[in-house]
Amino acid sequence: MQKLKAALSFGGILAKDDIDTLTAHFTYRTLKAGESLQDLDKVATEIIFVDTGVLRIYSLDADGTEVTKYFVREHQFFANLESYYSRQAATDAIETVVQSEVYTVKLAVFESYFLKVPNLFIFFKSIVEATLLNKIKDNDFLNFGTAKTKYLEFVSRYPTLAQQVPQQYIASYLKITPQSLSRIRKELAKHG
Repeated sequence: MQKLKAALSFGGILAKDDIDTLTAHFTYRTLKAGESLQDLDKVATEIIFVDTGVLRIYSLDADGTEVTKYFVREHQFFANLESYYSRQAATDAIETVVQSEVYTVKLAVFESYFLKVPNLFIFFKSIVEATLLNKIKDNDFLNFGTAKTKYLEFVSRYPTLAQQVPQQYIASYLKITPQSLSRIRKELAKHG
C-alpha cells in the first residue's frame, strides 16, 4: 500500500486525505506468473498499479501469435482506456510475466471521484500523458536498428526487465525471433 500511496502522491497534486480515500477503493491481489488481468475480447474496466513484478500487454497477430507490445513495471499504473471509453472489447490482453502483486480499482469508481477530488483529473491526465510519452520513447528504438542494437538498447534502458522477463517475451517485444535473441545473447556473452 505504501508504494501505491507514494505513486498517488507523485507531483504533490493530491492531498494526503484524498490519497487515503482513493486507496481504500483499491483491491490488493497476488498473482502467479502467467495469470491474466485483462482478457482479449472483454471490455477493460480497471486501473492496475504494479506493486511488485512485471505485466505484459500483448495482442494477437493475423496468425494468432501473441505479440508483446509493452511491459508494465513496478510502481507503474496501466489501464486500457481505449477499450474502457469506447466500451469495445479489448484488442490487448494483460498478464503477469513473473509473480506479481498488484492493486486494482474499477475505472468507474476512480472516475466517480473526479468531481469529489478536484485535482484527481489533473493527476489522472498527468499519468496518462507520462505513459503515452514512455510508449512513444519505446517505439523510437523498436523501429530502427538491427536486432542486436535493439536488444542492447533494451538491456540499457531496462536492465531489471532483461533479467526478469522470459526470453520469448523480450524477443516478441523487440520484433525478432527467439532464435535470433538467443544467438545475440550467446555472442554478447562470448565477448562480454
